[in-house]
Amino acid sequence: MLTLASLFDGIGVFPLAARRQGIVPLWASEIEKAPVSITKRHFPDMEHLGDITRLHGGEVPPVDIITFGSPCQNLSSAGRREGLGGAKSSLFFQAVRIIEEMRDATGGQFPTIVIWENVMGALLSGNRLDFRAVLQSLTNTEIPMPASGRWANAGMVRGGGRDVCWRLLDAQHWADPRLARRQRVFVVADFGGRRAGAVLFKPRRLFPPPAPCGDFGLPPAGGNRISASETGGPLPVVHPFQGYRMRGAAKAGDVGNFLGSFGKPTDPFPTLLAGGLTVFALWREGREAEGVITWLTPTEGERAMGLPDGWTAFGHDGRPVSARARQKALGNSIALPCAEYIMAGIREELEGGKGDSDI
Repeated sequence: MLTLASLFDGIGVFPLAARRQGIVPLWASEIEKAPVSITKRHFPDMEHLGDITRLHGGEVPPVDIITFGSPCQNLSSAGRREGLGGAKSSLFFQAVRIIEEMRDATGGQFPTIVIWENVMGALLSGNRLDFRAVLQSLTNTEIPMPASGRWANAGMVRGGGRDVCWRLLDAQHWADPRLARRQRVFVVADFGGRRAGAVLFKPRRLFPPPAPCGDFGLPPAGGNRISASETGGPLPVVHPFQGYRMRGAAKAGDVGNFLGSFGKPTDPFPTLLAGGLTVFALWREGREAEGVITWLTPTEGERAMGLPDGWTAFGHDGRPVSARARQKALGNSIALPCAEYIMAGIREELEGGKGDSDI
């Protein structure tokens, strides 16, 4: 039986992906009140250990897999770009400390696999030196900068007896139906062999949408839109709406970019943000003047991330979670299909069998 611990756990997407692949989540670390309550509801047997800065890796239950998506505020292109030296993103090194403490306490046996996840800006921040620091911390060895001075969107390094691979995954391509656009860097470190590449680069089929949580109705539709003749009336036209692009284009007097901010019906929704609502344009064909700009509901946000309907709706005490807290938690989260793709590979490589999603 493989076990997992989740640092910076959020709403428990890594534990959910693990559980769907037969991996047991043992404990988690998170300090935000709403995400902790949501996760406790779904994982009543998973222990919550609180603030990562107060944990010691040698004093917590050892696990096969440690996952962590350390805070991205100082790495994101939307932030101030302080990099790993920033107050939030520097918590990355607290996770590394816990990992090394656990390995020291277990004679190098646990953890076997470590997964780090972060924003695409992690490849660029700190004049691209921050990502080098990430790789060096996980391999415990000196890593040279690429000759080009740029990190590719996928790659591999080895050192210190560890195998480390990274890959930029965009959630919109990892599920059927298509999800929102969400580009994230995933780094897989294998401390016990050379299996990171098999975990992160092996082709696997897309994941179907999960069933809803409790009594929240039907899961998301699995097919394309039906015709107007079948519905008996005009279908709404829905376009992703890029608010920042629209404002910039309006300020610059750029008509083409202004119109382009409405996107195309086939475009994925833009990345969900923790600090603001994800908006889109909605009207009925031939009645464009009656169109509106609206935003994703929390349930639609869950679907955009590949999560079950209602995943963030209630806390462990049965009380509803506010819409704002749900939106913030979803904006800070990761897409379930990307996490499950990696968990399927880990299960296959560590147990010698086949993950549920394998081709």
